[in-house]
Amino acid sequence: MSAVPQEPRVVWKPLAGSQTLAMTCPCNFILFEGTRGPGKTDSQLMKFRRYVGMGYGRFWRGIIFDREYKNLDDLVSKSLRWYPEFFDGARWLSSRSDYKWVWPTGEELLFRQAKKPSDYYNYHGQEFPFIGWNELTKYPTPELFDAMMSTNRSSFRPQDHPQTDQETNEQYLLPEIPLMVFSTTNPYGPGHNWVKLRFIDPAPPGKVVRITTNVFNPRTQQREDITKTQVRIFGSYKENIYLSPEYIAELESITDPNKRKAWLWGDWDVVAGGAFDGVWDESIHIKKRFKIPSGWKIDRSFDWGSSHPFSVAWWAESNGEYATMPDGSRWSPPAGSLILLHEWYGSKQIGMNQGILMSAKDIAQGIRKRESELVVNHWVPQGRIRPGPADSQIYQVREKDVDTIAKKMEDYGVRWIPADKSPGSRINGLELARGMLENAIRGEGPGLYFMDHCRAHISLLPTLPRDEDNLDDVDTDSEDHVWDGTRYRVLKGSNRYATVIPLRFAG
Repeated sequence: MSAVPQEPRVVWKPLAGSQTLAMTCPCNFILFEGTRGPGKTDSQLMKFRRYVGMGYGRFWRGIIFDREYKNLDDLVSKSLRWYPEFFDGARWLSSRSDYKWVWPTGEELLFRQAKKPSDYYNYHGQEFPFIGWNELTKYPTPELFDAMMSTNRSSFRPQDHPQTDQETNEQYLLPEIPLMVFSTTNPYGPGHNWVKLRFIDPAPPGKVVRITTNVFNPRTQQREDITKTQVRIFGSYKENIYLSPEYIAELESITDPNKRKAWLWGDWDVVAGGAFDGVWDESIHIKKRFKIPSGWKIDRSFDWGSSHPFSVAWWAESNGEYATMPDGSRWSPPAGSLILLHEWYGSKQIGMNQGILMSAKDIAQGIRKRESELVVNHWVPQGRIRPGPADSQIYQVREKDVDTIAKKMEDYGVRWIPADKSPGSRINGLELARGMLENAIRGEGPGLYFMDHCRAHISLLPTLPRDEDNLDDVDTDSEDHVWDGTRYRVLKGSNRYATVIPLRFAG
């Protein structure tokens, strides 16, 4: 009697929808984003596992990063659940120096902590055709992500490693080894803005973005157009048939409207836990650009940055007199109200949290130039701009016989006063700013407003996340430079009008 053929044993099968798309997607950059619970972690693990045993051997090498080892626990736990089920000899090496899966055929998948851009040098020169990022928005800037791209490579050439068909004994060549970066995330975290800018804004879910670069190809010894592809795949908890209804009940019961949008809907236009949740309203706080009345006070604030952005903000403080708006109407914000009338954000691109390495001298000259233009174009009265608060680090002596940043700027006619960075000033500044924003909504007391051409402040402040460990402060790993300058100016005026600002500390 002949043996009855057995059905292949299925260890794991992607769910219909986003998991299936993720597993079949051929793009170089895949961002699996969306709501909580669609199975992003399983997909990331299985995306690597799909190429194990295909013949690439030691050339198929992967690594998955998180900022903390403890946050890799879920990935490791799920890999321990799935990988042994394939019965292919995979071994888990649990020591912190190893912390990886290895296969008898040579493949490896490493789990590693990487927190800051300099951590790249732990991997410089290595080859990882597969790179995974667990919760990409945990990274406040794209610096480490970009640096690690130099390791997303392989020296595998199919012609050097011909394969033999076990049944026909004929030789064949494998396809080129795929190069891929598979990232998972929800809309949240200190890197929310740069991830949104790079992966969310360019195209809707499922639409492939092609990035073509003309390069010299060492393999053909000529210049060629090389195209890399990226896509974002939106996943919803509704696709995951293995989720319990109790888990969904927890998501449905979220009362914070912003957190609900982020976790239940995967909405990138909000940040759960934002520092200005509930008190930001663009229709009220954003004003068309107008000329500052001669009786209002004008000064500027400054947050220093070099590798990270610097922020110069010019502020007008109302004395209660009327201002004429562009449509001819008149507006009289209560005395003590602050209006951001101009900004200079020293960044390569808003949302990327990368500075432009400009010297103190060049920044000072840039400030003088911009202030001259404000006067010439009649946005502010001549001779009215006064020194305002600046980050205290510009007064620090870094090297003997070397002028401070403040002194270098003063030599070019730009002076500052030290910002209030006393104990508790960070928390007080946030509550004062929230109070002023709320005053503007309520129509009573000194408010806080921003002219509509100040795009850095308008883009970054509404999505500024709170510190998860101290909800009364902002997350200092986020792109908080415009906020620091705003906080310095709000605190400068607090002695005059804080008594009319409602202080309600977060619980």
